Amino acid sequence: MAWTFHKMHGAGNDFMLLDLRPDGGAGGAPTPDADSARRWADRHTGIGFDQLLVLHPSERPEVAARIEIFNADGSHAEQCGNGMRAIGLYLARQSGEAGGAWLLQGPVADIPVRHEGGDQVSVGMGRAEYDPEKVPLEEMGARAEPGQWFSLDLDGAAVRFGALSMGNPHAVIEVDDVATAPVESVGRALRDSGAFPSSCNVGFAQVLDPGAIRLRVLERGSGETLACGSGASAAVAWLARQGRVAGKVRVEQGGGTLWVETDGGVGPVTLTGPAVHVFEGTIE
Repeated sequence: MAWTFHKMHGAGNDFMLLDLRPDGGAGGAPTPDADSARRWADRHTGIGFDQLLVLHPSERPEVAARIEIFNADGSHAEQCGNGMRAIGLYLARQSGEAGGAWLLQGPVADIPVRHEGGDQVSVGMGRAEYDPEKVPLEEMGARAEPGQWFSLDLDGAAVRFGALSMGNPHAVIEVDDVATAPVESVGRALRDSGAFPSSCNVGFAQVLDPGAIRLRVLERGSGETLACGSGASAAVAWLARQGRVAGKVRVEQGGGTLWVETDGGVGPVTLTGPAVHVFEGTIE
């Protein structure tokens, strides 16, 4: 049998979407496993993507779909802001309901998405969690207080970072210039240091002014991506809590621009930006 899949992206953060609901084009297909996700993610011999988004039927009538997320290495992810926005565009296309709103059952929480018209989709990312135990972040002595900067010695150099969760763990490092930031070396060293028991996404943020930042993110399970929605949300929430940004913040990433709005880093976070349906295909 052959099932329909959709290739999509949000600001260059790209996805394979497989809808296993009865009317989704892949109804009846087996649930993918980690090996399938890794094979399909290969950009030379597969389809190629940062994350695989799987839509399952939900037993709750108010929920459009239950969402499962695989990273390119086959590991599971708890959150994917750009992926949820891609799903919002997919649901709008499928239903013909421009401007519609849907509730998704995410891996850790319910996620509201709204099609704002055209290619713009917004998603409610919830509230940032700063408690080190809930990020989770290993105990780092007396400094392990929510919302405080942390410091870790990595290869003989002290790295200062913030730690928080947007449903998945994030580290945020403020830099003078993201173009020259040591994303690969420092990002991997911090991610693999053991400070984050569940690993983490590492964001390098450059504050342009109180309403704009530039950002690069090394994602766990996928490497550096052209955009990261949860990373953009985490960076703005952290910097807002530190008083570095305020209001609705423009986040410039390699694949495009996202907008993040939160109240001082403690209120609900809303992520808005473009989503694109690239093509539809079939897989056996």
